[in-house]
Parts: sequence; C-alpha cells; structure tokens
Amino acid sequence: MNTVEPNRPARRRAQAMRHGMTSLALSLALACALAPQVAMAQDNPVQISIPAQPLGAALLALGEQTSLQIFFSQDIVADRTAPAISGAYAPEMALRQLLQGTDIQYARDGNNIMLSSGAVTQLDTVTVNGGILGNLSPAYAGGQVATGGSLGLLGAEDVMDTPFSVTNYTAELLFDQQARTLADVIVNDASVRAITSTGGFGEDFVIRGFTVSSNYGLSDVSVNGLYGLVAPSRLPVQIMERVEVLKGPGTLMRGINMNGSVGGSVNIVTKRADDEPLNRVTLGYMTQSNFTGQIDFGRRFGEDNAWGVRFNGLKRGGEATTYDGDQGLGMAALGVDYRGQKLRWSMDLIHQEDELENVRSQIGFQTGLDELPAPPDGRINFYPGTRLTQRDSTVMSRLEYDFNDRITGHIAAGYREGKNRQVFPLTQAFYGGQAMDAEGNYRVVNSFYDTDSKTFSSDAGLAFKFDTGPVNHRLALGVTYTDQEQGTAFSAGSAIGSSNIYDPAHLPAEPAVRNDPVKSSRTKLTSYALADTLSFLDDRVLLMLGARHQTVAVDSFDTTTGALSSAYKASAVSPLAGVVVKPLENVSLYANFTQGLTRGTIVGASYANKGEILDPYKSKQYEAGVKVDWGRVTTTAAIWQIARPSGQADADNVYGYFGEQRNRGLELNAYGELRPGLRLMAGASFIDGKLVETPGGVNDGNRAPGVPRSAFNLGLDWDAPWVDGLSLSGRVLYTSSTYLDNANQYRLPAVTRFDVGARYFTRIAGKDVALRVNVDNLTDKRYWLASGTYLTNAAGRTVMVSASVDF
Repeated sequence: MNTVEPNRPARRRAQAMRHGMTSLALSLALACALAPQVAMAQDNPVQISIPAQPLGAALLALGEQTSLQIFFSQDIVADRTAPAISGAYAPEMALRQLLQGTDIQYARDGNNIMLSSGAVTQLDTVTVNGGILGNLSPAYAGGQVATGGSLGLLGAEDVMDTPFSVTNYTAELLFDQQARTLADVIVNDASVRAITSTGGFGEDFVIRGFTVSSNYGLSDVSVNGLYGLVAPSRLPVQIMERVEVLKGPGTLMRGINMNGSVGGSVNIVTKRADDEPLNRVTLGYMTQSNFTGQIDFGRRFGEDNAWGVRFNGLKRGGEATTYDGDQGLGMAALGVDYRGQKLRWSMDLIHQEDELENVRSQIGFQTGLDELPAPPDGRINFYPGTRLTQRDSTVMSRLEYDFNDRITGHIAAGYREGKNRQVFPLTQAFYGGQAMDAEGNYRVVNSFYDTDSKTFSSDAGLAFKFDTGPVNHRLALGVTYTDQEQGTAFSAGSAIGSSNIYDPAHLPAEPAVRNDPVKSSRTKLTSYALADTLSFLDDRVLLMLGARHQTVAVDSFDTTTGALSSAYKASAVSPLAGVVVKPLENVSLYANFTQGLTRGTIVGASYANKGEILDPYKSKQYEAGVKVDWGRVTTTAAIWQIARPSGQADADNVYGYFGEQRNRGLELNAYGELRPGLRLMAGASFIDGKLVETPGGVNDGNRAPGVPRSAFNLGLDWDAPWVDGLSLSGRVLYTSSTYLDNANQYRLPAVTRFDVGARYFTRIAGKDVALRVNVDNLTDKRYWLASGTYLTNAAGRTVMVSASVDF
C-alpha cells in the first residue's frame, strides 16, 4: 500500500494579475437602468430586532421593520408574550418565530397578513395536485433547506412523506455560501463529495460512492425535471432557486438519465418572479483578480399577479484559482411563468458561454510506483496553454392543467445545443506521452478534443386522485423521451514535451489540423411509467408502488467515414416499492427498493477503445431509515445498499465492465435551527464499498476505488448578537482515505477542509445592502482529488467577496 505523504514542491510560479472591470461597469449600468422600486424579494432577509414583549406589540414592531402589513384583533393576541428575535430574517420566518407555540394561524395576500385563531398554518404549502409548478415548499427552520420538493412522476412531496433520502437546498443557502456552481452546493451533504476541483474542464462528484460525471453534459442533472438540458462543464448557481438532491437511483421518478448515475441524481428548479418586485445588482471578487457582475430582475403583473418575469445576467472574468489563468463566464437566463386557477405554465431561456485559459487539469500516474508525488500548490496548472470554450443554449417549457380537483395533466419539453472546444493534453504512452512518475515528471502530447451535442428532452403525464374505501390513491401515468446526438473530433499532435507538476512547462505545439466534430453517436431513451401512492389511516401509512419500462437505443458512427459502426437496443422494467409509516406525527419510518437501468458508457478519449459504446446494465438499491422533525431541527438516519457493474480499464487500457461494485452505507443528518439565530447543517456518511466477482477473483473483497469509508460535515451559521445584521458561519468537511485502484495499491490520505464566512445586512441611502465574504479552504490545504485513476490538485485558499444592493 502506498500513501501520499506531504512535502513541499520545488518552487511556485509567479502570479499574473488580470482585471475584468469592464463587465462590472456594464452590469451596473444595466441594473441602474431598470425602473427602481423600494421593494425587496419575498425571501430576502432583513435586519430585525424585537425584544421579548406582549405579542401584539411585537407584531406591530415587525410591521414597522419589514414590508408586512399585519392585521389582527386584540382578543387573538391578548395575554400572549412573544420571544425576542434579533438578526437577519426573511419577514415570513420572523413572523413564524413570533407565533411559535401559539394556536394562531395566518393567511397572506401579497404583503397583507391576516391572523386568526386555530391550528398553526404555514405559508406557501405546496398545492396538492399532480404537478410541480406553482408555490414552492416553504423553507424549513433556519431557511437553508426546504420542507419538500419535486419527485418527477410522483409530484411534489413533503420530506416527511417521502420514502427516500432527499435534501432540497434553498437560494438563501446558495447566496450566503457564495456558491459558484452546482458542485459548491451539494457538498453540504456528507454523502456527496467533489472529485474534481474548481476551474477544471468539468465538475464530477460522487453520491453514495458512485460517480455523477460531467462527461457529455451534466446529463445526470435535470433542470425542472428534464435531463440533458444543462451545460456540460459547470452549472452556475445564478439560475437556481432550489437544488433537489435525491440519493439512490431515481429512474422511476424521472426516467433514465444520460450517464446513468446510480448513487443519486440532482434536479435544478429555476428561478421565478416573486410577488414582491426585485431589482438587485451584485458585484463580486474572487482571488486572484476574478471579478463578477450580476443583475437579478423580477416582476409579477396582471390580474392576481398571474404573470411573472425573472431575468438573471452574469459576467465574470479574471485569473481566479490557477496561475496565469482566466476563468470567464457570460450567462443570461430568462424565466416567464403563468399561474392561474387551473392552468400553470413556465418557459426558460438560458444561454451560457465559458472561456477558460490555463484550465485546472487531471493527470495519470505510472503503475508500479513506490509512492505518489505530494500534491503541488493548489494554483498550479499542470499544462500551461490549455483552453476551453463552451457555448450552450437551452429553451424549455412546462404546462400543467387541473381538469378538475382530482385529475391533473402535464407536458414538458426542452431543447439544447452545446459546443465544446478544448486543448486536451495526453500523457498516455499510446500517443507518445508518459504518465507522472514519483518525482512528478511526465511527458505530454497536445491535442484537440471537441464536441457538439443536440438534445431534445420531453416528459408528459396524468395524475388521478381517487378513493377505494378507506384507501386514498394518487395514480400517476408518465412517458419520457430523450433524443441526443453527439459529435466529436479528436486531433492528436506529434510534438512531445517534458514537464513536471511542480514547475510545469508550456504545452508543446498544437496539432497542425483541427478537425470539425462529426456525428459519433445518437441515443434515444424512451420510457413509460405507472405509479400509485396509497395512503391509509389518515395518511399515517403511505405505500408507493410503481414501475417504469425503459428502452435504450444507441447508434455509434465512424467519425472518419460517417458509417454506422455499432448499434444496440435494449429494454427493461425498473420497479419501485416504498413505504412510509408515521407512528407519531413528527416521526416517519421508511423503506424502499428500487432498480435502475443505465445506458452503456461511451468510452472516453484516454482509453484504447475510445468512442466504443458499452451495453446497458441494471443496478439495485435497498434502503430503510427514520426521519424525526423535532420542531426546529430535523434528524434523519438511513441504511442502504447499492450494487452495480464495476467499470475499469484492463491491462491493454481497454475500458469495460469487470465484476461488481457493492456499496453499503449508513447516513446520519441534522439540519434546522438549534435556537433563534443559530442554524445547523451536519451529516455523517459511512460506506463499506467492496469489489465482488472480479475477473479471476483477484480483487474480490478489496475496497472500491474512490469510495471513502467515512465522511463528516459540520456547518454552523450564527447571527452575532453584538452587531445587528452580522452573521458568521463556519464549515468543516472531512473525507477519509480512498484508494485509487482496484488492487488497493495506491491510497490518498484523509482530508479535512475548513471554510468560513461572514455577511452583514444593512441599509445605505435607503437601499437594502448585503455584504458577504467567504473563504474556502481556509488553511490552504494541499491535497489530491481523484476521478478514477486521474489526479488533480485541489484549489487552494479562495477568498470571495460580494456586495448586493436591492433598488
């Protein structure tokens, strides 16, 4: 067994500073040109300070400090006392704090709040129908996660009514942590870990020890329930209102995804206009010399505010996290929606352009090494001269209609075109290169690897509610269809360069000819699904039964002649069974069995059989757990097992499925508000990942590569009592050691990362202002991240500062 031990690199490269102020000026000018209104987004926190006092007086104080107009009669609040609250709160969250422990309910119409006596009622509960449009589930105590989310075919569900492990992150969390991309968000879960670092060709991560890859598009990530419609390398948070993470195969809910991750899936809910008008400009800075300008505009109009428009624009540029780098991004996203009594409709237009220079890259290592080189400075790029440009355009729409109070139908469709152009370094001996040795030396050949893609994705269904005696049913029928065409072009150079990871030399000459991408594959995924959710005993027992019939058809084409080189078509049925039992109102016991079908992998360019399409395969999950809502804090525990074929390269560097990987795990999570102003997000993951039925039994019983035995997260967010509007945060992420290979010869040591942050809400010149600062990797820890047998140096200490102003 070989363990990486820390040592210091030979030397560091000099910094080169670049500035991108033009984009900031443009964004600021656009924001200031908008018609200003002194209004704030419904969920945007404001500074509130109300001492403990009679409830009536506290409600009047809340009305003075926020935009809420609260109406109540004195007999409702008589002889009641409200607790003290101080800090940054969304107005609704502050109202809930004041009413906590009472039997007062409220109803809201715009900014008007009407109080009445009775059982406590929460605002914005999800409309009970077959769709997922309309009001989002309200935020849970603390505002960092939501009480529920969408589950595709199964509709919108409360977390406590779901027989799965799900987490729904809110936009408030994304803003407060200054997340840049999707990967920054989902690592808040201990069962999710990034295996590539920021500023690279793509963002890969693992859920329950299985990879969710950015290869050929972040195809295992859906947006508004549709797969294949998001950018292939990195997805900016500026389009996100919610991030919904489902752990385990999600085949029944949304159908088969393009890359077929079995550890879990992620759904993005795009932004919609709130009832409160929004004009916001945000200016940001990230080390080193990377600047961002963003505008966020939202309006609702028409009768009952039925129509809404939300626009987000972003421009970013500058060096950022690699020496002499430039991480540029331009993004525009427009969301339009209509919400009527029976009809709900939405449309999204998203355009994204990435331009990166000196891209953070991965590197392979030679077999037979006694030890691996120590990780270099987190700002080093192994291949100076790398470039990546990406252009993506997406349009999608969804329509839902309530035929009556028991039948709802929906139809959704989207189309995306994407282009990637990248300088692609190769260290494989097959091309004349040489992988990294123990001293960090390697030989590299330059190449171009370019891709085009066109994806059509659709989903339609009907949901019926009916009763059979004492049993309530919600029957759902659904069909999905995805058609994706991929074009690739690989152009290898002939010049060979020698270099070292601690002092990398510029890449050798690029290939003399750059080929245009031509069609290399076409994939069609079709599925039909039926699911029934049965509820008994006043919803104390919920039973979910369903199945999805799926067909995978893949054609592979010779990129030289254009002729069909291989094809397959396979079908399978993926069943699901889930049960929720509530012995107490706040306790849910659950279990599920689900089976997934994964389309065959398209082998990457680094393998001898590049471009080959492997056959599809099945995976199975068993899971059981318990969820307890303690009022302000929710705790969950789950045990699970997932088994799937193991993908690896053989001695001839041919990639295929050899044996099986079986992961068994225990997950513990807690989130919410420990006390007013102190928010918690914590988790622990324990995984026993093993290889079984390996060729010749050589690696039977070995730990699965890339799977940590344990991982822990602890995040706290605290409203400092001595300064109104100031909040402090900290997060610790621990990941135990992982192996890099099936033989368990090479091991990366455990890593602990510390992140800290602070934010301050105030008013300047009558405008709401939010100032934020976050530091990721506070101690500038040097460590490797591994995706398969390819290593990348994790980004070093990164400081992010931003200022947001609402007009």
